[in-house]
Amino acid sequence: MNAQNEAIPESKNTDSRKEKNQSRLAKLEKVKETYKNGLKWILLGILTGAVVGSISAFFAHGIVLASAFRVKHPRILFALPFAGLLLVFAYSILSDKNKKGTNLVIESVRRGEKLPVEMAPLIIFSTVISHLFGASVGREGAALQVGGSLGSSIGRVLHLSEKEQRRIMMCGMSAAFSGLFGTPIAAAIFAIELCTVGSIYYTALLPCTVSALTAHFFAEKVIHAEEPDLALSLMAEMDWSSALYTLLLAIAAALVSIVFVSCAHKAKDLFSKYFPNPYLRIFVSGAMVLLATLALNTNIYNGTGIQLITQTIHEPGTKIFLFAFFLKILFTSVSLGGGFQGGEIVPSLFIGATLGNALSRFLPLDPSLCAALGMTALFCGVTNCPLTALLISFELFGFQASSYFLLAIAISYLFSGNYGLYHSQKILFSKTEEEEINEHTH
Repeated sequence: MNAQNEAIPESKNTDSRKEKNQSRLAKLEKVKETYKNGLKWILLGILTGAVVGSISAFFAHGIVLASAFRVKHPRILFALPFAGLLLVFAYSILSDKNKKGTNLVIESVRRGEKLPVEMAPLIIFSTVISHLFGASVGREGAALQVGGSLGSSIGRVLHLSEKEQRRIMMCGMSAAFSGLFGTPIAAAIFAIELCTVGSIYYTALLPCTVSALTAHFFAEKVIHAEEPDLALSLMAEMDWSSALYTLLLAIAAALVSIVFVSCAHKAKDLFSKYFPNPYLRIFVSGAMVLLATLALNTNIYNGTGIQLITQTIHEPGTKIFLFAFFLKILFTSVSLGGGFQGGEIVPSLFIGATLGNALSRFLPLDPSLCAALGMTALFCGVTNCPLTALLISFELFGFQASSYFLLAIAISYLFSGNYGLYHSQKILFSKTEEEEINEHTH
């Protein structure tokens, strides 16, 4: 009897040891799986960054060459309406689905769907043509389409799952933004912050980071792509008065971001309503941009306007037309609304920089700082991406005015409401209340 009683505890101890060993093995397998998965996505990030970053850098170089040619030969602007006809024809023979642009990319990322293979070459071609002939468009929005499409193609070749497809597209978006804009830290966050406001897809943080850094390396070291030099000089520390002026500037930027978004969406609706034929629509759009350029006798509103952005930072004493920001809104809205391709992000930086320059005449803040604050606050207002906006401010302007940027971006994020450039972007949580709203931007 005693022998039996002694055997029972021994059996229990054996079972307990087995359970502990199984638990340890299970934990070890999880660790192995984590490291294996991490290594896999590091390699995929490097691959995507190298491919997409290189193509994006060449894409950026193509836009620079096209813009330089237009500046040297300004009469090419007269062909803008006819260049638009070429773009419509190109889209008609390939795929009408591509017309949704960045909205299609955001939808595909959220659903884990594949993007059309032809989207990347089509947007590269149409954006370079739009810049060559003088449409008022940007490039980073196009970069998101290029990156998303190329990332999707890589995922298709590697037979990735639906969830993995989502991540590889985000990697492509980060790589394209990094290779084109030269801000790898912001690029890594932008792709995972853009699709759903209030919810960041941290699962893609590692691959997007690796992809963005790899793309930046290839663009800078291998292809020698040029990067903007917008570093600010030493700024005074923020006090109560400068904080108040920053708050006022940020509120103004938030309101202007709403105007820009509303004009961009309304222009598309009006062009579609009154010119249902896409050929007539883009021809009228090109003619309007041409006539407005001739009437104003300046070409600063054509293309990205990056030279004027640089001027507001490095030549703070320059007096730019007080309502230049509003004219850029009109030029860009007409160009994109009519069907020209490119992006809205650099135009938003132009609008923010010229708005800041205008407000610097009424606010006792450094004009360069005002322009920089306007750029980042307006970027945040139109994209609903405050973390990306803050990181862009650090990478473009340095850390000298970090407190100013943080305050301006926080204010702009709140006061810009539920407006956004991309209808496919979803706002998961309210900006003012602790509640889930899950609705598309206006």
